[in-house]
Amino acid sequence: MSSDISFDFTKKSPIDETFRVSKIRSAFDYQNKESEEHFKGEIVLPEKWQIGAIVGASGTGKTSIANKLFEKEINQKYEYTHASVIDDMPSECSVEDITKMFYAVGFGSVPSWLKPFSVLSNGEKMRVELANRLLRNELSIFDEFTSVVDRNVAKTMCIATKKTMQKMPSKKLVVVSCHYDILEWLQPDWVFDTNEYRSFFGQSHDLSRNTRFGEWQEEHGKCLGSIII
Repeated sequence: MSSDISFDFTKKSPIDETFRVSKIRSAFDYQNKESEEHFKGEIVLPEKWQIGAIVGASGTGKTSIANKLFEKEINQKYEYTHASVIDDMPSECSVEDITKMFYAVGFGSVPSWLKPFSVLSNGEKMRVELANRLLRNELSIFDEFTSVVDRNVAKTMCIATKKTMQKMPSKKLVVVSCHYDILEWLQPDWVFDTNEYRSFFGQSHDLSRNTRFGEWQEEHGKCLGSIII
């Protein structure tokens, strides 16, 4: 993807005609036969990028937009059926490649490598999922990024992921999250904020069409820290 991404779509969901639904319709004079949400915007991309982020509060359309734009990548589901997660990683990858990736995403517990996925902690599962996606794909989409870990672990993961991506220039990663603190730690090349449907760049990219993180912070009071790409 080398150009900006525009989207304009409507998400519709039929409303089931149950007794409770009828009571709500009557109480609030709601006659629509289906719920409808409209999403329209443009994600402005720098000429070269590796990491992008879609952030915003719950219910602002982050996942819907990611699903629309990256349907194939975001809906990839991996089965973890082996007795150890290291055997769940891609068969074409060497043990050295896998262990390097585990370390790179902050999953450095050798005993945990030898456990089945089902018994890992939520934080460990997230690291394994991230490692698996990065090993398999040129473009990886990760929804609910860092949502299941505490913020200290999230910071460590973001910093590790940034360093890892810099060593793999052919790879791209887009994260979707309700947490703005990841922007300081992950230092993405571009951000799309669904609270305001606006795009932002890191400092080193062409800013002629866009707003910098620092200007956004001044205007909206978001604490992003120092963004250095």
